[in-house]
Amino acid sequence: MRHRKNKKILDRNRDQRRALFKNLALSLVKAEKMKTTLAKAKFLRPKIEKLVTLAKKNNLTARRRLIAIFQNEKIAKKMLEEVAPRYLERNGGYTRIVKAGSRVNDGAEMAYIEFV
Repeated sequence: MRHRKNKKILDRNRDQRRALFKNLALSLVKAEKMKTTLAKAKFLRPKIEKLVTLAKKNNLTARRRLIAIFQNEKIAKKMLEEVAPRYLERNGGYTRIVKAGSRVNDGAEMAYIEFV
């Protein structure tokens, strides 16, 4: 039975999931649009939206938490100075997932995830 098992594990252990999230988030903030599998895009969306909400506060605590998560000061700075100010008047829904068909070699569903 799967009672109370509601987190996405993406067939990875905890450390690999954390590394995957960090790399996906870095790529998304850097390029502001990326193509990945649908499952990874759905995994990334709620986490990156929480980071944008954190970045909207734009205080020292938010800066330090973003640097700790991204482990990259340039990306944290971009998040605070470029991405977050766009959404000051918006209360959520900062990303969009657009399905892009299936991958040729293994048939995985692909999607674009981008900032709105």
